[in-house]
Amino acid sequence: MLALPWIAIFLAAPTTSLFNLRWLGLALLTVGYGAALINGQLGIVATLPIALLALAAYAVSPQRKAYFRYLGHALYLILAIALCLHKLPGFQNVLVIDAQRFTADAQPFTMYLNLDKPLAGFWLLLVLPWIRPVHDLLRALKWGAACLLATASIGFATALLLGVVAWAPKLPSDSGIWLLNNLFLVTLTEEALFRGYIQGGLGRLLERHAHGATLALVIASLLFGLAHAGGGWQMIVLAGIAGLGYGLAFQRGGLLAAWLTHFGFNALHFFLFTYPLLELAKH
Repeated sequence: MLALPWIAIFLAAPTTSLFNLRWLGLALLTVGYGAALINGQLGIVATLPIALLALAAYAVSPQRKAYFRYLGHALYLILAIALCLHKLPGFQNVLVIDAQRFTADAQPFTMYLNLDKPLAGFWLLLVLPWIRPVHDLLRALKWGAACLLATASIGFATALLLGVVAWAPKLPSDSGIWLLNNLFLVTLTEEALFRGYIQGGLGRLLERHAHGATLALVIASLLFGLAHAGGGWQMIVLAGIAGLGYGLAFQRGGLLAAWLTHFGFNALHFFLFTYPLLELAKH
């Protein structure tokens, strides 16, 4: 039953209007999180932020007055930040990788299957259709592949120069769960927030500005870099560079292209380089 939120986020993912299954995604999301509540992965106190997300969804509806929509977006942003930082009680995220070193020189890596952070992405995908501009599938795949190649070339070259990773091809035993988690609960959530919502929203606000799209891309990339400040200044730089690549993919091929670029970059990092960073990487 706990797999249902994963299915829900897939169904809520970027699609054409013809295949938009948002209502089915919402139903599966409700059943999945209900099962988590029954099974003890979700405390009763966690229903409060979920209820507030529902209130925010009501408030941002185009039928509401402008000031009400602004309040709804403000409420969502507060909740999204708290959820992404795991600051709200009641979410018993499942530990699946516990301080594992994938190579002898790597920092230990811990991973949870989060129930809190993905809610920020679920909300965007289900509530705001404009974060998912419709693009031809072939165009999305083309730009996703092109931006992945460029982002990986620049990003990993920079990471090697900074001395935070090394060449380290590997196939860890936890690869399957890592791939599923990164595809559905990490990269899609982050791309919905940083590219779809922040970059897309700024682009809408600045659409009359001659360089509005570029400004939106740069600002979203800077914020994405700062969101990785916990890894040190090197991670801010590297995430900022990666954010530019994901943002370009979003501009040219929509959310699907950005999602594929981000997931591809993370997969290359996981399988081909030190993951997450070298033990001796200085912060």
